[in-house]
Amino acid sequence: MADPEFPPVTRSERGAGSILAVAVVAGAIVTLAALAPLSLVLQAKAATAGAADAAALAAADAAVGIVAGPPCDRAGEVATANGTTLRACQIDGLIVTVRVAVTAAGFDVGATATAGPPPQ
Repeated sequence: MADPEFPPVTRSERGAGSILAVAVVAGAIVTLAALAPLSLVLQAKAATAGAADAAALAAADAAVGIVAGPPCDRAGEVATANGTTLRACQIDGLIVTVRVAVTAAGFDVGATATAGPPPQ
C-alpha cells in the first residue's frame, strides 16, 4: 500500500543533476567575479604600503643629509617610481611622514609611513 504522505513520483527526474551542476557552476562564477576586485585592492594595498615605506626612507635620508635634495621631492620621486602618487609629506625635524595612494579597481588605496633616525 502506498504512503499518502509520499505519493510515487509520476514524472521523470532525468536532467535534474545537470540543472544542479549548472547552478553550482554559475554560483561559483558569480562568487569569483565578486572576489576579483577585492583581491586587486588587497594586492594594491600591499604594494602601496611598500611604496610608502620606500618613500619615507628616501625622504628621511634627505632630511638627515645622506642624499641631496628636499625630502618631500625625494619622497615624490620614489613614490612615482613605485607607481603611486605622493599625497602628503610632513617633516618634523629629521622624522618624515608620507602618505601615498593609488587607484585599484575603482577604489582609492592609500598607505602612510614614517621614517627617521632611531630614538636616542
